[in-house]
Amino acid sequence: MKKNNTEPLKINQLRKRRALTLNFTPRNLALLAIGLFLLGAGMFAWFLKPIPVFSEMDGRTASAIESEYADYFPAYALDIYTGDLEELKKRKVIRALVTPSLTDFFLADKRIMGLQAEILEHFEEFINKDVRNPAKKINVVYIPVPFEQMIPALVEGRGDIAAALLTVTSEREERVDFISGRSTAVDELLVTHVSVPEISSVDDLSGESVYVLRGSSYVGHLQEMNEEFVEKGLEPMHIVEADPNLHTEDILELVNAGVIRMTVVDHYLAELWSRVLREMRVYNEIKINKGGYVGWAIRKDSPELTRILKEFSSTIKRGTLLGNILIQRYFGTTRWIGNPNVQKQRKNVEHIMLLFQKYGAQYGFDWLALAAQAYQESGWEHDSKSHRGAVGIMQLLPSTAADPKVNISDISNLENNIHAGTKYMAFLLDRYYSDEEMFATEDQLAFSWAAYNAGPAKVRRIRALTEEMGLDPNRWFHNAEYAAQKITGRETVHYVANVYKYYVAMRLGIDVSSHRR
Repeated sequence: MKKNNTEPLKINQLRKRRALTLNFTPRNLALLAIGLFLLGAGMFAWFLKPIPVFSEMDGRTASAIESEYADYFPAYALDIYTGDLEELKKRKVIRALVTPSLTDFFLADKRIMGLQAEILEHFEEFINKDVRNPAKKINVVYIPVPFEQMIPALVEGRGDIAAALLTVTSEREERVDFISGRSTAVDELLVTHVSVPEISSVDDLSGESVYVLRGSSYVGHLQEMNEEFVEKGLEPMHIVEADPNLHTEDILELVNAGVIRMTVVDHYLAELWSRVLREMRVYNEIKINKGGYVGWAIRKDSPELTRILKEFSSTIKRGTLLGNILIQRYFGTTRWIGNPNVQKQRKNVEHIMLLFQKYGAQYGFDWLALAAQAYQESGWEHDSKSHRGAVGIMQLLPSTAADPKVNISDISNLENNIHAGTKYMAFLLDRYYSDEEMFATEDQLAFSWAAYNAGPAKVRRIRALTEEMGLDPNRWFHNAEYAAQKITGRETVHYVANVYKYYVAMRLGIDVSSHRR
């Protein structure tokens, strides 16, 4: 396919906020869960729940195109138009809106991979099965957008299929049509950490804090339950929509780790994840909602596209070879979140946290952000040493600590190591990323973390390449991180993403403690 040469569409700035966000996390087991459920429930049981958004954007960003993928679909796919299958056949293109994620849609070895990508590949084969002339074949192209923009982009005419795990709701059905056999109902269940006192009925949720996927159907159903609580004279639940970049599986991991107490997920996810996340308790009898359905979405008044998609869905049923292949392909080693609040990992943690607070305050740096970074660097183990010669809890090179801009001696000492790491981070932020008119708070920290990992010189190259790609060089999320992947590979992207994850987990731990009964 030819390279996209159109003017890149701008991505709006993320809203400034102190709480940082998670970007990419490997989720092979989630794909196994989806695949296993496919075998038991049919094709469109794959499309089970909304993928969480990757950024918090306003309603005018339906056109946000993730330029990381620009080389993989033709420029004419970016046009705005609507129409049924006949119109799409004339254009020889069907545009599938997808959400970039390391489970459903991602780049690896210079090719697009992921569960949704593979299903769409099979769909392309299906619609072209009787077309012998290659020039007449229809191409299915991918238009990556944040999840929350899928339906707006679909309605607007920037895509033809919203190929994501969309829950069928009455509000959504007013705007789009769903391709769903409605053969299998999905219940939404309560999931808690095992340390939470047992819940005997939904009324026991009165006054509790429940963390759920942002923008999900769980929010509305919990709000309806709160209305019932008020009518009964009970205290409402504190409904917390999790960080917009947390996946469902991330939230389950945080429950399993004891960072948050309880959440709500679809029954198939609860059942399958409980087999590996042993510190969760699933309440099959506590149903926040019963009998929901799921499916891909298309624009209204598209009867021919509806027909072909339903035909395609009928070709993949339980026990199919394709289902088994996808399970094997995407089931692998899963890297689980470490819990920064687990006691065995918090030896001398009070002392360590006091040091982070001390030097964070001295240099005007968020101490939780420093603690999260140190957890990524060393797991808070000061004895850690890297093959590159980095030492201590902050994994600093002695040469960095000795540089005049830091000038802290004996970083084998815990306090000196934290002091030096904090001072160096403050230097990076103040020297390169401190302009608040240019950088949002989370981007200031993200670029500083990237510079700590890869060096400020490489980050300069990353930002230059970001601008060449038509993206915003002052934004890490969905912008510079793509250029970083081209320059440093996945190392720096993973590094920043992991620090975000720990930061979010730690903030959730603090927030939960303030809302417990």
